[in-house]
Amino acid sequence: MQMTKLNDGVAIPQIGFGTFQIPAGAETEKAVAFALSRGCRHIDTAAAYFNEADVGNAVRASGVKRNEVFVTSKLWLQDYGYEAAKKGIEASLAKLGLDYIDLYLIHQPYGDVPGAWKAMEEAKKAGKIRSIGVSNMTPKIWQRLVPQFDTPPSVNQIEYNPYQQQRPIRALMDEKGVKLEAWAPLGQGKGGLFSEPQILDLASKYGKNAGQIILRFEIQEGAIVFPKSTKPERIKSNLEVFDFALTDDEMSAIRALDKGKGMHDPDKPGVAEWLLANYKIHD
Repeated sequence: MQMTKLNDGVAIPQIGFGTFQIPAGAETEKAVAFALSRGCRHIDTAAAYFNEADVGNAVRASGVKRNEVFVTSKLWLQDYGYEAAKKGIEASLAKLGLDYIDLYLIHQPYGDVPGAWKAMEEAKKAGKIRSIGVSNMTPKIWQRLVPQFDTPPSVNQIEYNPYQQQRPIRALMDEKGVKLEAWAPLGQGKGGLFSEPQILDLASKYGKNAGQIILRFEIQEGAIVFPKSTKPERIKSNLEVFDFALTDDEMSAIRALDKGKGMHDPDKPGVAEWLLANYKIHD
């Protein structure tokens, strides 16, 4: 598995397995167990996915040494603020059933993010978290919040694929050596991305499927990617992207697909209120 290094020195697998919208319980456990059995060593979950416990069960039952599996989870909006975040971190550790979390993120950048960040910094110093980061930060949100942090994030997990290449925020992240983690790296299969002629031509050339070409492009761009599937054949193929490389011209052709707009706009008014109303992880 190809690794990349975060700005705090922690090594992270460049491809992982995403668990968003996989039903909690046996389905999540089964999918994570299969991904681990196929060599995946990075699992991404969140408090608001309601499947942290299932991810932890699969990791512990896998037979893979704990220090060989990179586990990411995320703090939810209800637990922002210093004191609330300390409790949220402990809740994630308890649900996962792990002594530490490799990477813990601010899931949505609203509310008392600086207070939550302080609690996360302390948890990192205490060894409960190895690296800390943010998610869904746009340039506007980044410039308002990150200057308030004592330490910079290690990652920003954002929507990223050939149609939404996030160039403005990537420029700000590069200044602090912050890695991009991609959610929806395959565009959730929408919008015609899988039928783009440039991608289909490359799939034919390399004997790969369209998804593998897209993931390879993103990895060569330096992104950490989380393709999600519950289908064993798709989980397997998503990991088979390290036996070929795209040329500079081929990378440029895919870069030209950028539309500069995605499915989610974190700057849109009312997003925080909608998220809090529709995702409650506790009373």
